[in-house]
Amino acid sequence: MTLKVAETVHGDWTVLRMRGELDLVSSPAVRQSVHEAVAEGRHDVVLDLSEVQFCDSSGVGVLIAARRLMRSCGGRLRLILPARGAEEGSHVNRVICALGVRRLFDVYPNRRAAVDDGARPLPV
Repeated sequence: MTLKVAETVHGDWTVLRMRGELDLVSSPAVRQSVHEAVAEGRHDVVLDLSEVQFCDSSGVGVLIAARRLMRSCGGRLRLILPARGAEEGSHVNRVICALGVRRLFDVYPNRRAAVDDGARPLPV
């Protein structure tokens, strides 16, 4: 299954909604989408991973690289995963928790919360 990336803008936030598998083949498309947003001056990015069914180490690597890029340009990166992602079968949530990198990310349960500057991220 391929990965599809759709971009929308909500106020100051660019939301990149992904559907499919985030792996070695598809991770360059995510990296490119994040880099294009930054190149266009959009430094607040949300990666909506709620419809990603599979994520391997390449996918996790692109998430970490996106975080590093956003921090280097003074931007913000937020992830969307279901509130009870591990219980509901969110593969991405299980993978980033298992690898011990979940604490690196601000995770939100949905788009409305992710683009709300007053909302608090989900606990680790």
